[in-house]
Amino acid sequence: MTAVVCHGPEDYRVEQVDRPTPGTSEMVIRITACGICASDCKCWSGAKMFWGENPWVKAPVIPGHEFFGVVDDLGPDAAEHFGVAAGDTVIAEQIVPCDKCRYCRAGQYWMCEVHNIFGFQRKVADGGMSEYMLIPRTARVHTIPKTMKLADAAIIEPLSCAIHVVNRAEMQLDDVVVIAGAGPIGLMMVQVAHLRTPKKLVVIDMVQERRDLALKFGADVVIDPANENADAIVKSLTGGYGCDVYIEATGSPGGVTQGLELIRKLGRFVEFSVFGKETSVDWSIIGDRKELDIRGAHLGPYCYPIAIDLLDRGLVTSDGIVTHDYAFEDWDEAIKVANSLDSIKVLLKSAASMA
Repeated sequence: MTAVVCHGPEDYRVEQVDRPTPGTSEMVIRITACGICASDCKCWSGAKMFWGENPWVKAPVIPGHEFFGVVDDLGPDAAEHFGVAAGDTVIAEQIVPCDKCRYCRAGQYWMCEVHNIFGFQRKVADGGMSEYMLIPRTARVHTIPKTMKLADAAIIEPLSCAIHVVNRAEMQLDDVVVIAGAGPIGLMMVQVAHLRTPKKLVVIDMVQERRDLALKFGADVVIDPANENADAIVKSLTGGYGCDVYIEATGSPGGVTQGLELIRKLGRFVEFSVFGKETSVDWSIIGDRKELDIRGAHLGPYCYPIAIDLLDRGLVTSDGIVTHDYAFEDWDEAIKVANSLDSIKVLLKSAASMA
């Protein structure tokens, strides 16, 4: 089969590899589409968190965790194990939990100590940038309605992450919420946050097209940080205090320091981004000056059914977010566009989907 294979930083090749065969309680899906995530871009470019002294990435590996496809081959007991049938359209969550560590046993599978993520560890978690993909026994699988359009189905994974972030923020009706970064997941956060009806929803991004989409998706105020004073604008909306909730989704160190400035005392700061380099801040702001509630958000645990339902009901959309699609063979062009401001969400699609 045709697959993109990661051999190292900036060394991703389109190759012919063996098609996987499912074992007991495993299945193989025929990939329909797989998105390119910001973390894929950072991995491709050699970010330290992926390629440090003891690399987390186990190459050669097929990348891709924003995938979905059709059940093609079921191993023994797999149909009953996953609750699916051949021909079903399905998605698996991005983590392959071990089901043995303290976190998995406590139902906190997204923090699994082993932490194999599709697209980063060879064999045990090869990803979806290929024609066919093996779904291991411990994967969390969800069925997608056949009526859902391709672009919507392709954003279920990042939308699940966005829902988890918004849940972590515990937004209240009287909150002024700032979302910094209107990339693909940031724009999905805007849509989900809008459904929570906070008092004011503010979005900060440097790209006009993304600010326009944020307004379309429910933002009350958008800010261009390169040409506007974000601190002054947020303070003007909050009686001089600052925002109640700040969600960092820029992936830039400046997004963190900006948030510590914009947020009020006793505010809730939710960190989501994957960073390409270390970020330094004055930690005394967090404790001594503002007593902030700092919360992380990782993956989209227990949020996939919610994401599928919101898309199915038309309450969240991929319209305007999915901007480009390429065949697997066009990987070099796809990663170039995905790693630029010329796109929002880039998909790799199977030959059948491209037809």
